[in-house]
Amino acid sequence: MNLLQQRMSKYDAPQKVKAAGVYPYFRVIESDQDTVVKMNGKDVLMFGSNSYLGLTNHPKLKEAAKNAVDKYGSGCAGSRFLNGTLDLHIKLEEQLAEFVGKEEAIVFSTGMQVNLGVLSSLLGRKDYIVNDAANHASIIDGTRLSFATSRKYEHNNMEALEKTLQRIQNEKTSEDLALIVMDGVFSMEGDIAKLPEIVALSKKYGASVMVDDAHGLGVMGDHGRGTANYFGLTNDVDLIMGTFSKSLATIGGFIAASKEVINFLKHNARSLIFSASIAPANAAAVIAALNIIKSEPERIQKVWDNARYAKKLLDELGFDTGPSKTPIIPIYVRDIDKTFLFTKMAQDEGVFVNPVITPAVPPEDTLIRFSLMATHTFEQIDTAIDKLTKIARKLDILKKQGV
Repeated sequence: MNLLQQRMSKYDAPQKVKAAGVYPYFRVIESDQDTVVKMNGKDVLMFGSNSYLGLTNHPKLKEAAKNAVDKYGSGCAGSRFLNGTLDLHIKLEEQLAEFVGKEEAIVFSTGMQVNLGVLSSLLGRKDYIVNDAANHASIIDGTRLSFATSRKYEHNNMEALEKTLQRIQNEKTSEDLALIVMDGVFSMEGDIAKLPEIVALSKKYGASVMVDDAHGLGVMGDHGRGTANYFGLTNDVDLIMGTFSKSLATIGGFIAASKEVINFLKHNARSLIFSASIAPANAAAVIAALNIIKSEPERIQKVWDNARYAKKLLDELGFDTGPSKTPIIPIYVRDIDKTFLFTKMAQDEGVFVNPVITPAVPPEDTLIRFSLMATHTFEQIDTAIDKLTKIARKLDILKKQGV
């Protein structure tokens, strides 16, 4: 065994969890991503998906993807920068820019690559990136790749943000940039960024604003146009980022901004220039998804109906669901071992949920991520929550016992 293998062999955390019989990752699904999935040949209720609008198996998306493969083939065999730009990509970018209300947009291969490329290239050594403490890992990693100085403020705490901006104002010159970056909808907590206050502070201290709307796009705002639209602040937000792997039901990501910003990113974002472009099938599926979102607003209403119904029921039963106001509902367990055990017991009962532990959340905030789709029925929600309640009582995690 060489040195590399010796060092890696010391990493045995997964093996310990597997030995305990509660390993919750890389679970194999044998069907499409729907409200019910097949696992080990059995039906399991899916409450761990990001397919908020339930479009992953929509006939129009599948038809669009198949037609794109017939016309363009399976891939582009190159980056957007060189031979990998199709007319289909341009059409998609135009539609995305119009959808979120910005001048232009550029599509990346994944949402992760958007944040890596944008944050690492847009800001220089004398600039500042200001992060919400609960930001997604892709924002954190993009910040680490940047030469800019990183600052962090307590989650959704506007007093902490203002103090951070005050310190930066005293440190930087008038030529140095400060960019406030946050999730529009926070991916684990399910709460919404305080964008009106953030925008007001950005104007007060001369900062720019970037919203990662991976979990807000398709859910928040008019026809799902996102968090900035929801607050009527599209023109006050400089950059709007989104992914295709949630409401838009495929894979990829984009950034929308002014034409000057997009022009810079096209020629400087390394994760764009040095990555192959998204496949034709993916681009076509997103276009189809956007068309469905515009023509079927009832899907958005249904996912909100489901979210409110589930949240009310969970709260009444004594679950700690925190400040969530979206289809992402955290069920706080606040114990890593119990979080893994809860996940395993839920799957044994035919309910798929996701465990969330550090570093995604602080160790004291471990949780079960319960997420809703527009295609869930109230009956499915009732069934799942009934089973989760029985498990929660066994694990003694309810706030109100004897309910």
